[in-house]
Amino acid sequence: MRILLSEPAANVSGERILAVDPSLELVVLRLDRSFTLGDGPVLDRGDTGVEVAWATADLDEASDVRRPFFGLLRRLTGLRWFQSQAAGVDVPVFAELIRRGVLFTKSDAHSVPIAEFVLRAVLDHFQRPELWRSAQAERRWERHEFEEAAGTTWVVVGLGSIGTEVARLATALGASVVGVRRHPRGDEPVSEVVTPERLAEVLPRAEVVVLSAPANASSRHLVDDAFLRNLRPGALLVNVGRGSLVDESALLRALDDGTLGAAALDVFEDEPLPGDSPLWAHPKVAVTPHNSAIATARFRRQEDLFVDNLARFVKGEPLRGVVTEADLD
Repeated sequence: MRILLSEPAANVSGERILAVDPSLELVVLRLDRSFTLGDGPVLDRGDTGVEVAWATADLDEASDVRRPFFGLLRRLTGLRWFQSQAAGVDVPVFAELIRRGVLFTKSDAHSVPIAEFVLRAVLDHFQRPELWRSAQAERRWERHEFEEAAGTTWVVVGLGSIGTEVARLATALGASVVGVRRHPRGDEPVSEVVTPERLAEVLPRAEVVVLSAPANASSRHLVDDAFLRNLRPGALLVNVGRGSLVDESALLRALDDGTLGAAALDVFEDEPLPGDSPLWAHPKVAVTPHNSAIATARFRRQEDLFVDNLARFVKGEPLRGVVTEADLD
């Protein structure tokens, strides 16, 4: 069985992958964009014999090798399973693979850093550490009152691996969490679960709203004028889902007229965020460059997940993180 992966991934994880089963072989996408069988010969791009492919985070940062990697995926007639490094499936090639019948698994490796990022954003909003930093720079012994996260209500829209971890950490801080998901399971670590149809009903209760939902036709511009009018005064909106969830024009109107207290945005409709976007300089907006997942431990978690799923795949056991065609809606 041949496994397609990038050269950096092969260098770091190759030995551990091959230890799963002696019949495994690595097809490596080199930095010069050639494909080799392990350290051996260069392969014909049309006949690599790949059955399994693992897309790792390094491909996101290297567009010159990302294109040939996914180009080959589209040509692989014998591909049986694809492991993504991402939590979302809103990439056209992903939908293509799923609709072709390729077994597709997503990753939960980013849930921990993104959830910690959300907590940091919320605590920054409540505690205003910039006032301490300013006072320190001027050697002023100046204290200020701040809000507590304990006792607040959070609405977390989307309870996948990321939203679930956000809910778990928020609950540990003493917050009450209302989770929003289409199909409640009953084991969510929240005080209450509602379906999207009841979102407008629970929004007025929230001091914090966290967006961790996927991007699809039904979630585009979920946060619009009507959504924002439902919020309580002073609420904080945190978006670590997708930029398309938020109508940025409506967001700016709500910030300017005081409907919304503040926003912490890690994702945007256009990325990189254009230099002339008013979000950059808005006093109520914290902008980060789609950075909430970029913690060093994510590589180890991705490797652990892939190796575990590979062992399951070899044995014919169910895999973790399977995405079906029904999930694309």
